[in-house]
Amino acid sequence: MKIGIVVHSQTGNTLAVAKRIMAKLSASGHTVSLLRVSAINDDESDIGKIRLSEKPDIGEYDALLFGAPVRGFSLSPVMQAYLNGVGSFKGKKTACFMTQAFPFPWMGGNRALGQLVEICRSKGADPYGTGIVNWANAAKREELIESAVEKLGNPA
Repeated sequence: MKIGIVVHSQTGNTLAVAKRIMAKLSASGHTVSLLRVSAINDDESDIGKIRLSEKPDIGEYDALLFGAPVRGFSLSPVMQAYLNGVGSFKGKKTACFMTQAFPFPWMGGNRALGQLVEICRSKGADPYGTGIVNWANAAKREELIESAVEKLGNPA
């Protein structure tokens, strides 16, 4: 299966999780590409004012995984701006994951993940898996990353 992992990462945390998921998918025999979403004005919170500098084309992929950080208890505005500009996901398997600084999913992660899942559904896909990695608790972080890798590492 040809899989695209679409990631917006500000600090490198989301990218690190994406690379772990990519390794799992590649080891399972999939062809995987890591696709970065970024903006010239990455700190902008008004989605309408975001100017994307990297907008990956996702048309060629059988499955799409989306990863982004939580920002202000919501999905990152850069990822929202990117997703607003892409077409249908109909016929594609999708999955979603979030990274957040706060120690508990209810501190923004659940809401942001719900927003990302809803965007995928509005574009014709029903995500097969989701995950949230809380970065604040170093002792639990590795367990959360492993859980996300397991949940998202098998799109079949």
